[in-house]
Amino acid sequence: MKRVQESAVEMTEIVMPQDTNTLGTIFGGRVMQWMDIAAAICGFRHCRTAVVTASVDTVSFLCPIRTGNIVSVKASVNYTAHTSMEIGVRVDAEDALTGEKKHSVSAYFTFVAVDERGKPIPVPKINPQTAEEKKRCKEAEQRRKIRLQMRNKSHAS
Repeated sequence: MKRVQESAVEMTEIVMPQDTNTLGTIFGGRVMQWMDIAAAICGFRHCRTAVVTASVDTVSFLCPIRTGNIVSVKASVNYTAHTSMEIGVRVDAEDALTGEKKHSVSAYFTFVAVDERGKPIPVPKINPQTAEEKKRCKEAEQRRKIRLQMRNKSHAS
């Protein structure tokens, strides 16, 4: 069993002009790329093997991220199943001049641990320690049930 903090990730980026559209706000795809990278590093740290993105839950952009903002991307394992894990990712944007921080985006990524042939392999179990980690784990377990129900419905069609 592994503690959440053993694999937690925090990346910091600065939004450059080439990351933005004509309005000076970041491309959604760039933010999602950073989120996927942070989640993958978190998964690698947790499993110490290759991991692949299996799904991403709803991604909602809560506020614009602008040129010059400092972006913090945090990722941690919320829940583990047999070969998969849910990794929560949160993005905050900071105005570099004022220091004001705003929650910009969150999403839940499902990653699967794989061997060198790309076949799923077991992941270490998560051992949530704090009340918040335990709450996130329980909520993630419920989301997994819903994901599996939706997957089963789409395969039955």
